[in-house]
Amino acid sequence: MRQLQWTVLLVVGALTIAAAQQPTFRAGVTLVSTDVIARDPDGRFVADLTRENFTVLEDDVPQTISSFTLIRGGRTYNLLQPTAPSAGPEGLVLPQAKPRTDDTSGRVLLVFIDDLHFEPEYSPHVRKLMETIVDTLVHDGDLVMVVSSGPSYLEIGPTYDKKMVREAVGKIRGSGLLPAELFKMLESSQGPGDIRDRARMAFFTAYNLLGDLERVNNKRKAVIYVSTGYDFDPFVEGRLGRDRIQGGRFSDPMRYLIDTENPYFRLGSVTADMDLHALMRELVLSANRANATFYTIDPRGLTGVVDAGQYLDQSEWRTYLQKTASTLRFLAEGTGGFAVVNTNDFAGELKRIDAETSDYYVLGFYSSNPDPAKRTRTLEVKVDRPNVSINSRHAYSLKTEGKAPAPPPLKIKK
Repeated sequence: MRQLQWTVLLVVGALTIAAAQQPTFRAGVTLVSTDVIARDPDGRFVADLTRENFTVLEDDVPQTISSFTLIRGGRTYNLLQPTAPSAGPEGLVLPQAKPRTDDTSGRVLLVFIDDLHFEPEYSPHVRKLMETIVDTLVHDGDLVMVVSSGPSYLEIGPTYDKKMVREAVGKIRGSGLLPAELFKMLESSQGPGDIRDRARMAFFTAYNLLGDLERVNNKRKAVIYVSTGYDFDPFVEGRLGRDRIQGGRFSDPMRYLIDTENPYFRLGSVTADMDLHALMRELVLSANRANATFYTIDPRGLTGVVDAGQYLDQSEWRTYLQKTASTLRFLAEGTGGFAVVNTNDFAGELKRIDAETSDYYVLGFYSSNPDPAKRTRTLEVKVDRPNVSINSRHAYSLKTEGKAPAPPPLKIKK
């Protein structure tokens, strides 16, 4: 009997150790939602589509539409409420979905003023643009936030009070770097001065705000992103002394102190576009995960020749304009929005944004792909009605554990 008891204890102990060593798998089911805008050939919103008219593909695999909502003129029509899927992974019991009681009227508008990336001379233009945003875009029932990336120190909302939003106008002031200032800055392997740190600070601020927007459901989320765009290696010819104006900042007799031909010194130029693309891509993934749409606005409007006092060749200036505008297009088009660049008709473009954020469908589905390692997934929405065009986001990503890395310390002149 004693020997049998010891045998039982040994078997139980072995099973306990095996169970403790067995890895734990966590499964979860999250409703993926995407905003869809359907328009006829004349550009008018098509408001009589049903769930059966739509097909949602994730990585080319058809998905079952679990929720279907129509927003028309800012009013919400819940045609199909989301429910928990009938069957999840084997052995997993899912709780019943709770009915939603939150307010679904209005929109969420995040106005992001990237004052680190527009020059002080554009401050009056951005203030006027902000007034136009309040008058044209913000309506009763809209939840509005206004945040800046730098020394304007804006952190307004979330609020329904348009007066509070309007009070932020007078605080806006740009602190972007002028070309002449870039030429005077100390050159490093990462380019001139703190140009990359400024961009990281802007992206880090926007990234955290998008993380907060993830918790907002059943509302159209639009980010009005005001910036002149990004370039990690601007005016390289002028900085290296090969321009036709002043010979560049290294044309003086002390140029030999900095070895511009050293490949390690110029490594920043080689990796500049790659590093910038990586930061922008992460921001786009975060926006798609939050189902937020970027509408980027360049406050420079229609730009001509550069001021001669900036000691910059005109061809380099045009290249800089094209490159920075392309970064704004990347952020907008990657999230289903559009960029307002090379135009002075801000009021007209804001009305266009207003139309896109007032009439739309919201389609929700539970992904049929349980693999958490597949972080980024493509999305495609199709409609079976002829002559109807669809505008929606093209991808979304699963959230990874941990937080975004903290930005480097940045000193802004006051």
